[in-house]
Amino acid sequence: MYASDRRWLLIVTLATTVWLWPLMARAQQSGAAPAHAIAKEVMRRDVADMPGKELLVETVEYPPGVSSAPHRHDAQVVVYVLQGRVVMQVKGGPRLTLGPGGTFYEGPADIHSVSANASSSKPATIVVFMVKDKGKPTTRPVPPDEAQ
Repeated sequence: MYASDRRWLLIVTLATTVWLWPLMARAQQSGAAPAHAIAKEVMRRDVADMPGKELLVETVEYPPGVSSAPHRHDAQVVVYVLQGRVVMQVKGGPRLTLGPGGTFYEGPADIHSVSANASSSKPATIVVFMVKDKGKPTTRPVPPDEAQ
């Protein structure tokens, strides 16, 4: 290979790399797992014979190693584990590790002190069924010192 051919090959390689670099970086970023749980509303309906109350159903996906900050729902909450393993605890209650088919309950006065994916390598997904006051926030943050 002649020197001019090598220079041409080097120039083409550099130009291609410079052009493709932003595309590769963006693709890697979009494929990265989020650092927080992702809640998606599935259904919201008024509760019959309970004026001012609504039923909310959500799925919550926990990427590997992700947990939620302490919070409360001011609602009746039932959690059902679809996949993976999650760690759940309300203030003053036992810390539970639940797998697929496992359930967890929170009352209106409970502080949800621990809500986390038990795995650092596999995702977890739960379904949340909530009966709450219509028009009120779904979740309220709780300072960490109140969660213990």
